[in-house]
Amino acid sequence: MRTLLWFRGKDLRLSDHEALASARCDELIPVFVLDDYFFEPARARELPHRMQFLVDSLAALKADLEARGSALLLVRGTSLQVIPELAARFRCDRVVALRWTEPFGRARDLRVERRLSVPFELYGGETLAAPASVRTAAGGAYHVFTPFARAFRRTVEVGAPLPAPKALPPLPRGVAFDSAAGLRGNLPSLDELGIERNVRLPAGGEAAARARLKRFLNGLGAEYADARDRMDRPGTSRLSQDLKFGTLSARTVWRAIARVLGSSKSGQVFTNQLLWREFAYSILWERPEVLRRPFRADFAGFPWREDERGWQAWVSGHTGYPIVDAAARQLLSEGFVHNRARMIAASFLTKHLLIHYRSGEAHYLKYLVDGDWAQNNLGWQWCAGCGSDAQPYFRVFNPVTQGERFDPTGDYVRRWLPELAKLPAQVIHAPWQARAGLLESHGLRLGRDYPMPVVEHALARERFLQIAHSHLRRRRSDVTRFG
Repeated sequence: MRTLLWFRGKDLRLSDHEALASARCDELIPVFVLDDYFFEPARARELPHRMQFLVDSLAALKADLEARGSALLLVRGTSLQVIPELAARFRCDRVVALRWTEPFGRARDLRVERRLSVPFELYGGETLAAPASVRTAAGGAYHVFTPFARAFRRTVEVGAPLPAPKALPPLPRGVAFDSAAGLRGNLPSLDELGIERNVRLPAGGEAAARARLKRFLNGLGAEYADARDRMDRPGTSRLSQDLKFGTLSARTVWRAIARVLGSSKSGQVFTNQLLWREFAYSILWERPEVLRRPFRADFAGFPWREDERGWQAWVSGHTGYPIVDAAARQLLSEGFVHNRARMIAASFLTKHLLIHYRSGEAHYLKYLVDGDWAQNNLGWQWCAGCGSDAQPYFRVFNPVTQGERFDPTGDYVRRWLPELAKLPAQVIHAPWQARAGLLESHGLRLGRDYPMPVVEHALARERFLQIAHSHLRRRRSDVTRFG
């Protein structure tokens, strides 16, 4: 049997790859499509951090395949055109790939399947459990995380990950690199894509991902439960981009955590984070429209504000609230934002500035290395108060007290806001409250070296609560009136 193995950017590994495992006894043709949606230089430059990690991970995947005797065909075009053409040209008996959850990926797969004259087989691997497999007693989907997590732990057995093959068959006779036909042996370089390499980004590829997992388990893992919210010191796994691009499978991470941390507090807290990921994918599978509108229907038509000054201050890290600004600059600099900082920054944009959560969602998706549609959407809607199992809309993070609690030394702010680096921890999260002369003694002048706050917390909080309460009361009244 001859199998076309279609790598799709969320499965860039050889271990625990069910589609690859299904084809081990076959003639194998591994393919990745260089779609212009991502690889056209103007488009690639709009996603600089993700594209760097993707290119590096593809290079590693290509090398891993070659080390085992196979190769990776890199083909220009669209999946809708390329996959059926290659399957026919190389007389493949089937096409295999890992399943995607996103609605546009599911629609793409249906269109590809209709054009194929051979079976198209999709395998699991993006998540721990198959989509729609964790159900309520009535057979419906969970919309609240805690009962979802309990049901998952009660009903799902996470199996052992599949080992990577030690050897693979060479490309079948007659399948070769041919530039004239659109096949090529080399990836486009970052220079060709117009992207300047960012040395702050994590290394791509399966080996680098496994090294990160090993470092976490041997070091910070045991302290995760207590350290994960601290922004001033390392405390997280930094595996999010590996799960997004599939350089590690979720099953590999789950089983490794269970093996090393077991039922400890840190083990339970970390696996709960993996279950939040499962929950996000479950919501997107059941409710794909959340990428276009709020999960909560009563938030439809919410009166978000147009505030270009506030938006530019938030994006560039000049709101005058140090913890919010540090998150903004970390995103632009290294394509990552600490999870606690993400929540604070998202709350500030949507509630202090009343700017639509979709603007923040798109900005984060553009710059995050781990930019993931399901998790990014769930996180932003959670912070805005309009999502599934969201924090109550009336909870508004105070950026000063959040900074004081989760960056008590001020080192997170100092790293990203060098203009505040000399300030003592007691005032670094609210420099405008410093006693007279303190800022000047450290060479800092507000309004010149660092901005005054763009809004006052108490007033912004009260404004949001009044607007939200009025809108939601009116929506409930409309539902009652019109049924």
